[in-house]
Amino acid sequence: STWGPHCREQALGMQLLTVATCNLNQFALDFTGNTQRILAAVRRAQELHACYIVTPELSIPGYGAEDHFLEQDTITHSVECLAHIIKATADSTILIELGLPLIHHSVRYNVRVIVRAGQILLIRPKMYLANDLNYREGRWFGEWSRPTVVETFVLPPELREVTGQTEVPFGDALLETPDTVFGVELCEELFTPESPHIRMSLAGVEVFTNASGSHHELRKLHRRVDLITEATKKCGGVYLYANQRGCDGGRLYFDGCAAIFANGRMVAQGSQFGLDDVEVVCATVDLDGVRSYRAATVSTMAQAASAPVFPRISLRDPVVRGAMPCGDVPGPSPPVTPIYHSAEEEIGFGPACWLWDYLRRSRMRGYFLPLSGGMDSSSTATIVGIMCHLVVRAVAAGNAQTLADVRAITRAPDYEPSDARELASRLFFTCYMGTSNSSVETQARAAALASAIGATHMDVNIDPVVSSMREFFTAATGKAPQYRAHGGSTAESLALQNIQARLRMVIAYLFGQLLPWVHAQDGALLILGSANVDEALRGFYTKYDCSSADVNPIGGVCKLDLKAFLTWAAAQAGFGYGAALGDIITAEPTPELEPTTATHRQISTEDMGMSFEELSVFGKLRKQERLGPHLMFRRLLQLWAHLGPDVVAHKVKHFFNCYARHRHKTTTLTPSYHAESYSPDDNRFDHRQFLYPDWAHQYAAIDADVA
Repeated sequence: STWGPHCREQALGMQLLTVATCNLNQFALDFTGNTQRILAAVRRAQELHACYIVTPELSIPGYGAEDHFLEQDTITHSVECLAHIIKATADSTILIELGLPLIHHSVRYNVRVIVRAGQILLIRPKMYLANDLNYREGRWFGEWSRPTVVETFVLPPELREVTGQTEVPFGDALLETPDTVFGVELCEELFTPESPHIRMSLAGVEVFTNASGSHHELRKLHRRVDLITEATKKCGGVYLYANQRGCDGGRLYFDGCAAIFANGRMVAQGSQFGLDDVEVVCATVDLDGVRSYRAATVSTMAQAASAPVFPRISLRDPVVRGAMPCGDVPGPSPPVTPIYHSAEEEIGFGPACWLWDYLRRSRMRGYFLPLSGGMDSSSTATIVGIMCHLVVRAVAAGNAQTLADVRAITRAPDYEPSDARELASRLFFTCYMGTSNSSVETQARAAALASAIGATHMDVNIDPVVSSMREFFTAATGKAPQYRAHGGSTAESLALQNIQARLRMVIAYLFGQLLPWVHAQDGALLILGSANVDEALRGFYTKYDCSSADVNPIGGVCKLDLKAFLTWAAAQAGFGYGAALGDIITAEPTPELEPTTATHRQISTEDMGMSFEELSVFGKLRKQERLGPHLMFRRLLQLWAHLGPDVVAHKVKHFFNCYARHRHKTTTLTPSYHAESYSPDDNRFDHRQFLYPDWAHQYAAIDADVA
């Protein structure tokens, strides 16, 4: 290859190009496994006759390495793996695009490295970093702030040895062959107002690549697809989108959906959820179709005539010559309709895949869930049941890695699961922890759902443990606290409710640690939590109760969506949960922590002082719309005009009083699957103080508006 500006002759006639992208289930810092998955994807792309394959962002170390990117070890091991991949593919002519961190002139960059036939052709650093919400790239990387500038990068010894090169181009350049031009647009760059694909398209790029580390969020996929569709509709061209898919060690689930677009239409799409560690998506495109599409718009030609000049890395070998289609169709791949899951399906499949990755990669024995018979814990149980269905389907489809993982978890080297309920009996343990405040209805619902799923279920009464704590307190203080229903104060009643809730957490961890031993097995169980995003926002749960767990698959899902999810799951005949979920869906939410009398029954919405519908609105206005008390009040005057200013003001103040009083609880939230854009997750998504003043100034502004 040569480095520098280069002109090329356009060939006439249909020019077919076969290209590939992929979903990879990478695991942060699993250098060996990540390298193997990359090489598997390359082999599959070669089998499909692709000339180019894109791997996800930071595909070698894994996107979720976070502060490990600050360690020189991470860079060193990434370079070692890059050298291994280059050596392993030295006899191949496929163009391979890889991701890793590199230091250039004392700056650590998130880079793309394009290799072919044992040579590094270009290192392209990321130009615009993702620094909002779940993303902290600016904490670890610098931005390449010089468009169309290329410098020389001196290769470390490991790369010099396998490539025979001493230095390679580093910067914002294009890759040119005798028959087309490739350009890199890296993840966040697509979402910026002045995306690089605009300049590159005017400069003659016909094939764009985008390596991403994009996480799942409910109802988010269409935004990604719409951006790429509009980009190629306006600019023309072929767009290859790659993404991670799976849990790579944190709260996020990367939701794959690798895809290929041509001139505003999708021509290939990978799955959003699944258990395959490697999924290659391939399409054959017509480059002459790109040229004709662009030339049909006069204004495009006018702007292209004065487009900025990019440095070009030129390859002598064509990539079109001898191109073969990736499928049975002899010509270009036909357009396909994008596949979108409903929100209910996303809740079912996303957290189920996340739980499977977490279980197999944690090397634990299974899951334990305190199952109350209410909607939240039943949602968690249903997701685990769906996980078992997905595992059985993957094994039946010939997924060797999933089978190996099942055997490793169950410690059964010859085991091959064929029934989801039987698999659940090995992996999933549930327990109804009843007290004198519990009802026979919730007890029966918990048992019925556990049976439908196939979980190993226990039904225990924890009154002796609760009573011993009350007696201990009375012996120590001489005081005997009572529930509200028995004449006690609010403080007394809350303390007694919290005893039950917190003891359930202690019991859950005791059972999680010893139940495998009880069944003559080794290992321990992961404890599942079941607090939803609305309860976390409102603080309607006990700190360090059974919502405190190892992981929580529904911690980023709102109550309304959970109800819709259970309704969907009940309607899926293949799951067999319909009968068990029916009563759970229609039951009124209650924590069952206070005695039920002829005049009192504890209801969640009454205790909260707001409905779950209202709570969801508060959450979206607070986080998505970035409104404080005063502006939220003004917005709700329009949305809730039927209520009147006094009522709206009271509701807003009550929400912010509860939010401020309980915000400290979010600092100890169980690591939860991120699914909702108004999550109060204090760890990484919603960074705010946890000690608040009394909102006096803000409330005075509301009162002035009401007056």
